[in-house]
Amino acid sequence: MTLPEWADPAVPESDLDPQGLSRRVLLRRAGLFGAGFAGVSLLGAAPAAAHGGDGDDDPDLAWLVGDHHVHTVFSHDAKYRLADLARRAAQFGLDWMVFTEHSNVGHADAGGALREREQIKLARAENPRLLIFQGLEWYIPGAEHCTVFTAPGDHEAEILRTFEKTYDGKLLGRTDGSAANEALSAEAIRWLAARRRAGEVPDVLVLANHPSRLGIDSPHELRAWRDAAPEIMIGMEGAPGAQGAAIAGLRGASSIRGEYENKPSAQSWAGYPAEAYVTYGGFDWMTATVGGLWDSMLSEGKLFTITSNSDNHRTVHDTLRNGDWAPGQNFDNAGQLPDPVETGVAQPGSDLWPGQFSRTHVGVTGYGHRQVMDALRAGRVWVDHGQLVDGLDVRLEGDGRRVTLGGRLRVRRGTRLTLTVTVTSSSRPNYHGILPRLAHLDVIRGVTRSSIGRDDWRAPDTRVVHTTDTGRKRGTYTLRVPLGAVRESGYLRLRGSDGNRHGAGLLGAAIDPHGPVAHAPGDGDPWADTWLYTNPIFIDVR
Repeated sequence: MTLPEWADPAVPESDLDPQGLSRRVLLRRAGLFGAGFAGVSLLGAAPAAAHGGDGDDDPDLAWLVGDHHVHTVFSHDAKYRLADLARRAAQFGLDWMVFTEHSNVGHADAGGALREREQIKLARAENPRLLIFQGLEWYIPGAEHCTVFTAPGDHEAEILRTFEKTYDGKLLGRTDGSAANEALSAEAIRWLAARRRAGEVPDVLVLANHPSRLGIDSPHELRAWRDAAPEIMIGMEGAPGAQGAAIAGLRGASSIRGEYENKPSAQSWAGYPAEAYVTYGGFDWMTATVGGLWDSMLSEGKLFTITSNSDNHRTVHDTLRNGDWAPGQNFDNAGQLPDPVETGVAQPGSDLWPGQFSRTHVGVTGYGHRQVMDALRAGRVWVDHGQLVDGLDVRLEGDGRRVTLGGRLRVRRGTRLTLTVTVTSSSRPNYHGILPRLAHLDVIRGVTRSSIGRDDWRAPDTRVVHTTDTGRKRGTYTLRVPLGAVRESGYLRLRGSDGNRHGAGLLGAAIDPHGPVAHAPGDGDPWADTWLYTNPIFIDVR
């Protein structure tokens, strides 16, 4: 098998770029460098066994960086070829990425998923250090969009195409928020789960995209999708793509990061406040609000993962334009846009390249597509913007046990808990030429309850319980946070930022004294306001 350079002992450290060198340090620390990857098949390998103290909740991990939401010429509103985006992803340090094309008449009827698969196979061969997945951006019946993607296999494109033609709300004209459409969306997720159980596809995962953008993903719908098949419907974008949308002077005075520029409509769920329709530090309201919807779902004691990605369609300041159609051709009959054409002049765009700004880090125990999917499913995930830190390792200890992100610590009532966080600060300028600085790290704590309604979006027991000032810390350092004796079941999660823009959280300073705030419309430089978030660790008290 061909290893990525940073994982190959035959490649000297002097030949690695700073990010590759940083990744190798993490691998060595995790005991996975060299022999840890030996014999692992690059395509479709079964997840490797974890090594740790409490089942699979405390494994030794290496962290791979990825993006699960990228569009190409097989989407009607995008611009770039697969080869262009794979090259950019490699340039900006990604280890894995998912091509997620929009459902559309042309994509479905002109065989887009099948034709795209051939180009994906070529891209995989040309980029052996990049784990490339084929996926789809599903128009959920009566709701927003989802990423759907599979592990490589003989039928990956056929499964996606059948799913698209059978369950896509746009293709079926099923766009209203009716009970019938809500039922159809849950049925679609169960259908994917059945294909996985039957072995027709090695694996499949689903994540809700930009969930607050239109206000049409209600709390009960998110819960219904999750509960339909929690092994595959694993979470949502904590931060949307289009992070360059509000760079001053690009798109106008009303532009918001993420293109969250909408108002409530007749289709929106009436229980969402007006604040839900913009981003905070670039993050979706559901994630950014301490004690908000994400916390409400976590308070059920059920994992729901967050991610961050580019949603790349058209990159800011890029000089390519869409190519010209041959006579009589259009997307509906071609199923693919013409190749882009160089102009030498900056073109309109809202996005940043895959890996350039938004990163989803997954903790793996081996190298391969299935290992990435296994890590996402297990919740071993943290996300950051602007390369805020190089590395993050989180462990919660108590009662002789230790778990990491996505895990579940089972302890006796009264056990004293300690949270250990190892941070590797940024060692090099980011892709905007700024050396990032993590200014603070917050511990957010919630309580799990049994009496949570399907449309509840508040978690009144969740709040920031500890903040560490990290502004003067450099290199690799470890923070140990004593949490005292535990009395009730709950969870912990972490959040940090560069400290440039913050204020009282949306539910008040007593809950969140220095959370992310909305930027002024039309003036949202993403590089000047960067954050990181981790998935939770659950605490089960017996």
